[in-house]
Amino acid sequence: MLLWDIKAISILLVTLWVIMKTTVETMANGHKKVINPCEEPCSVERGMRMLGGKWKASILWHLQDGPVRFNDLSRMLGGASKKMVDQRLKELENQGLVIREVISDRPIAVTYEITEFGRTALDILKRLKEWSEEHGI
Repeated sequence: MLLWDIKAISILLVTLWVIMKTTVETMANGHKKVINPCEEPCSVERGMRMLGGKWKASILWHLQDGPVRFNDLSRMLGGASKKMVDQRLKELENQGLVIREVISDRPIAVTYEITEFGRTALDILKRLKEWSEEHGI
């Protein structure tokens, strides 16, 4: 019975893979047709949308050791304009990856801190950093 179950599961998995796999086929008239197109972004694409914006990953990386004031964070990022840093921080805040805290009204002073949810991305970023260094990227 167990052998049949394994065989049935294997056939089912292969069938699902064939059914679910996105392919492009050339039709008789020469036109191309997509078979089983993705109807929504895959999990990798969704993750890249969260972390892949310019400077987003670097911002999270620089916040891992604790809260950082806006101007200090801008300096840490080097080539990013303050406008760009501000935009990315707003996006990260809206996504729940960072928290903004006003520490002074006059003059305005704010700090940014990574959230627990944001911390879950640090392992991915660490591996990306290692991969980049290993391959000289």
